Amino acid sequence: MTLRPALTLVFVLGTLVSTLTQSATADWPQWQGPDRNGLSTETGLRKQWPAGGPPQLWTIATLGGGYGSIAVKGDQIFVQGARDHQSIVYVLGRANGRGLWSKAIGPAGTNDRGSGPRGTPTIDGDRMYVLTESGQLACLRIQDGSEIWQRNILRDFSGRQIPWLISESPLVDGNHVIVTPGGPRAGIVALDKLSGRTVWTSDQLSDEAGYASPIAGDVQGVRVYMTLTSSAGVGVRASDGKVMWRFQPVANGTANVATPVFADNKVFYTSAYGTGGALLGLSAQDGEVKAQQIYFTRELQNHHGGVVLVNGFLYGFHNSILVCLEFATGKVQWRDRSVGKGSLTYADGNLYILSEDNVVGLAAASPAGYQERGRFKIADQGLPSWAHPVVSGGVLYIRNQGTLAAYDIRAR
Repeated sequence: MTLRPALTLVFVLGTLVSTLTQSATADWPQWQGPDRNGLSTETGLRKQWPAGGPPQLWTIATLGGGYGSIAVKGDQIFVQGARDHQSIVYVLGRANGRGLWSKAIGPAGTNDRGSGPRGTPTIDGDRMYVLTESGQLACLRIQDGSEIWQRNILRDFSGRQIPWLISESPLVDGNHVIVTPGGPRAGIVALDKLSGRTVWTSDQLSDEAGYASPIAGDVQGVRVYMTLTSSAGVGVRASDGKVMWRFQPVANGTANVATPVFADNKVFYTSAYGTGGALLGLSAQDGEVKAQQIYFTRELQNHHGGVVLVNGFLYGFHNSILVCLEFATGKVQWRDRSVGKGSLTYADGNLYILSEDNVVGLAAASPAGYQERGRFKIADQGLPSWAHPVVSGGVLYIRNQGTLAAYDIRAR
């Protein structure tokens, strides 16, 4: 078939727009994806897995120790690991997992629960922001790893290393990089993303860091940063770091890990070790935000695997049991053992679940009941499989210590 010039131009432009749109939606440029909420907008994925799971595209086993997840942008994958006593960031080719370049950021941390980084790189334009398990924060060019700036957030803000090592993934918001060094009068800090200089410190907050990563949200015209520290679920004003709320009942004294969930001027915090979760209603007036408890529940005590909000319902592990809970009321819809205690992400109507005991599962994200649609096992690497799964570009990525595997989950 021969197209006239005008039709050819329309066809080419249409194809280009479609390709760019697909590429943008396929990117997973930071911890928990584009909106930092564990949700993918991709469609056209398998609704059921064959016996043994979806076909594997490739696997590598050279990352070294670590629990961090991956970021994906364009044709590149970004991930952290520890080798030769160094904390390293790797850039891999998306098509085959082959290494493009790597860079040591600082000394690797060691711990009884495993050595290496716990965070996920954050990609912003042509730059990458990487926080190591020892508090080294680096801004690098993604083209070649050349350093733009670097500083240690524990040393610079008098923070103390936490028992299982620094675990957060930096938040880039506007011109700021947000991290939680947990220092005196510097529980949360904002840095200029281009230079690394300090913009503000939350001088009313001296909580030590938890293991959670911060998120941003707008509450009736006031932008706030939210996270779970060692002592409380907190929110600070983005413009100056002033504390807007500090809610202690959602924090335990051992490890507070789950990233908060923000929607509809509400924020949900949860932690394990006998604690639970709470939904706080947020309201703004005269540039200040107030928080009020809507409910507290003992039915969702999430350890490390995070919680996703899909169509008004929260999905996450209550210790070792997968739970569906109504966001607005806290009412439990169902409970199931699923594939065992783990982490999860969401895409195209399904939950992608990775148990800490090396089982990957697919289940419907439906309040009607637990509906499993496939599972398969991955190799045991000797430590819990705690890295969160990622769905990007029709591919499921599973990181387990030094191994990263890619699986084709596109519908056929």
